[in-house]
Amino acid sequence: MKQDVSADIALGIYEHYKGSRYEVLALCTHSETEEAMVFYRCLYGDYSLWVRPAAMFVEEVEVDGRKQARFILIEAAENKEGLL
Repeated sequence: MKQDVSADIALGIYEHYKGSRYEVLALCTHSETEEAMVFYRCLYGDYSLWVRPAAMFVEEVEVDGRKQARFILIEAAENKEGLL
């Protein structure tokens, strides 16, 4: 049975391990694979929209020999429904 990692992802503002900030707008499901996905936008530049597999969103990355979260929640959203 697959673990639902999307249950651990709150809507809100996140900081990427490289320093940029993003807003998670919704959690969604891939139409073909039914994989949990995260729908988010950059909070810089062109404010483009992105989708990333939820498992990748919550995974740890190795930087300079140390493991750390790829994204860290900075501020949870008041709207917890995942609707745009």
